[in-house]
Amino acid sequence: MPFSFDALRRRPDLEGPDLVAVDAVDRLILDQSADARAGLDEGELVVIGDSYGALTLAAADAGARGIRVHQDELLGERALAANARDAELEDTFTSHALGADLLSGARVVLLRLPRSLQALSDIAGLIALHAHPDVVVFAGGRIKHMAVSMNDVLRRFFDRVDVSHARQKSRVLIARGPRDGAEPEPETAEVDGIRIRAFGGAFAGASIDIGTRLLLAHLPAPRGEHAIDLACGTGVVAAALAVRHPSLRVIACDQSAVAVASARATAEANGVADRVSVVRDDVLASQPDATASFIALNPPFHAGAAINEGLAPRMFADAARVLAPGGELWTVWNSSLQYRSALERLVGPTRQVARDRKFTVTVSTKR
Repeated sequence: MPFSFDALRRRPDLEGPDLVAVDAVDRLILDQSADARAGLDEGELVVIGDSYGALTLAAADAGARGIRVHQDELLGERALAANARDAELEDTFTSHALGADLLSGARVVLLRLPRSLQALSDIAGLIALHAHPDVVVFAGGRIKHMAVSMNDVLRRFFDRVDVSHARQKSRVLIARGPRDGAEPEPETAEVDGIRIRAFGGAFAGASIDIGTRLLLAHLPAPRGEHAIDLACGTGVVAAALAVRHPSLRVIACDQSAVAVASARATAEANGVADRVSVVRDDVLASQPDATASFIALNPPFHAGAAINEGLAPRMFADAARVLAPGGELWTVWNSSLQYRSALERLVGPTRQVARDRKFTVTVSTKR
């Protein structure tokens, strides 16, 4: 099948009219970068933050080969792979972690601007450190999610930053002349005795969000020798459980590469890295059925900037698969989302443990 924007598939866990596989930002980045991409040799194009493959596959369809791609979300990688198979372009790119292998010698970088300034700083510093001296970065976003401070971040690492004309409520920042490159350093903090490490873009940064704080205040000692921190973010819950219970082993999992890197750094900072295993996973796909007795979960309810209530039920269902009969799922959730009926249906009997003005903590027992 020839490549077509109309044929692109979204991530399999997302639903809703606001979630599209290609948007005006992708199209503007591609148009602004067309001339720069035309003269590239194989391996000189890098794509970062490509949601479902629109940037990568459009560039491949135009002739680019050896494209190196980084997507923070594991399910974004899988959507790109599926779309590439459909378009018969699966051999035109490779996926990489955010680092030297991704960026070494790159001459053009296509970037979907992250909403976090620290994430943008981490990415820009790596580009400036590892890319070719002639690299040009085309960084696009929706105007409502952009700020002048993004220009300032890019100017810390590039001699020149130009701004495209707006089109369909989108804009592209074009950066040239890399300098002062740097490897990312996590933000650090200590909160309630837990040392937190957060790379740019990790949920809540180097802090404990109020939902997680409420959950931590009510988590009991897990039964058994193992526990799971599902959708672990920076790994605060995993580290806290391991610190509180010195014989406990914890699996911390998240589909975000930034979260996984942050959780590993948090475990190391708290001296529990030998008992906290951090895994990049699609919910709990790598865990066998009916093997867990204790899972803690603060489920996300945003996909990018959009609220998406379909994320949490998918996590509840996979937690139910992994829990052994009698095992417990401890969940904190925004009370307005009214997840209790879904927890009852997908996991088992559910009781409220705590509630404040915004969040509810429940425990569900696998039937």
